[in-house]
Amino acid sequence: MIKQESRNQETKISKIQPIIGLILLVLIILLGNHVFKNGGTMTLNLITGAILGYIFTRSRYGFAGGIKRLYITGEGSLTKALLIMFAISAIAAAGIHWGAAAKGAVPAFMAGVGQAVIPGTGSVGMINISLIVGAFLFGIGMMIAGGCASGTLTDAGEGSVRALIVMLFFGFGGIIGLIAKHGFSETALGKIGARVYLPNIFGYIGAVLVTFGFLLVLYCITRKYEDIRKKKGTYQENIYEADELPLKEKGQFKFFSYNTYHKFFVERWSFTKGAILTSVMFIFIINTTGNSWGVSGGYPLWVMALLDKFGIEFTSPALAGNVKAIQNGLLNHGVTLRNLGMIAGSAVAFLLAGRFKLDYKFSIKDVVFYAIGGLLLGFGAMFAGGCNIGALYSAISNFSLSGWVYLVSAGLGGIVALRLFEGKVNTIPARFKK
Repeated sequence: MIKQESRNQETKISKIQPIIGLILLVLIILLGNHVFKNGGTMTLNLITGAILGYIFTRSRYGFAGGIKRLYITGEGSLTKALLIMFAISAIAAAGIHWGAAAKGAVPAFMAGVGQAVIPGTGSVGMINISLIVGAFLFGIGMMIAGGCASGTLTDAGEGSVRALIVMLFFGFGGIIGLIAKHGFSETALGKIGARVYLPNIFGYIGAVLVTFGFLLVLYCITRKYEDIRKKKGTYQENIYEADELPLKEKGQFKFFSYNTYHKFFVERWSFTKGAILTSVMFIFIINTTGNSWGVSGGYPLWVMALLDKFGIEFTSPALAGNVKAIQNGLLNHGVTLRNLGMIAGSAVAFLLAGRFKLDYKFSIKDVVFYAIGGLLLGFGAMFAGGCNIGALYSAISNFSLSGWVYLVSAGLGGIVALRLFEGKVNTIPARFKK
């Protein structure tokens, strides 16, 4: 159920922000045309990022909220929408994997030189100590920082200064995490682990059924928790602001009217719509790039590129890939372009809705928490092998058992952070507000 905030629904938006939004759209297209000269895939990365950013902002969709929102309000519509997203993505990925396997392709971790690889299976990760520890730290970080890797990008596009602070420290934490992961992987303990690709055990139909079984368990847990909160009287309905709700129809339909504009560009999309559209874009990424979606790798790369401008050299073998990417140019880096696209797409969504504004309401104490959260996000993501996009969503949807391990560990980390810091930092409000 959706509750409406008491605001005047008749208030129309300013014309300046939509114009700026259209200009930004043109700039995205021009940048896309520029990077197309470096390869069509780069343009696709930019455009898909912009679309994802628009979807996330328009539907107020995100991954960290799947835990945080449920914990704070007891209302699980976002959590259930995420489960729908996983289900749709898994079904579509099964078709891609099965079709490729029928033509002789194999999972990426099993492929030899010159052998065809099943698209998306680069996300089949190792289940090991670094995954568990890194995911747990990432879960803590995303609550303290106020968002995960993708959420930080969209928050930045919406005007959040907090997100910019988190991004910087995410990058520094990521650099440390890459070095730590490289060193740990060389130890005897770091070599213990396994990759589990569910279709190798259950077949493709079985892998989908197993995935659905896990999702059903999470759905039941969510519904049960909602019932507990309702019984305690601490359940809070999903609240839309007045200008996010559909406008009342007045007279006959007119295409050139504010009502139509509001329907197309202002009215908030549901979490379920966000889930479905995100699934579509996820599969689009696999089909067009052969790889799955990842976000967190861009953060340490950006900070390294910034430090490189000040003459700082990076000699660790763990950073060699990023050094090469910097030398090749960031506009030739797919994750960078997709991440920039997400920021721009989110900005476009808020500008077209006339809702963009800089948000800098925080204290020095909050900044310290943002920095700590960013460091934990970066370190955790790199130590685990990805964030809750690459190592969780992409892994689960591509039938890697590691994704489920990541989900449990990150979820526990998130709950620990919520319990410890509830009401103590402005990113984690107190529960049970009346």
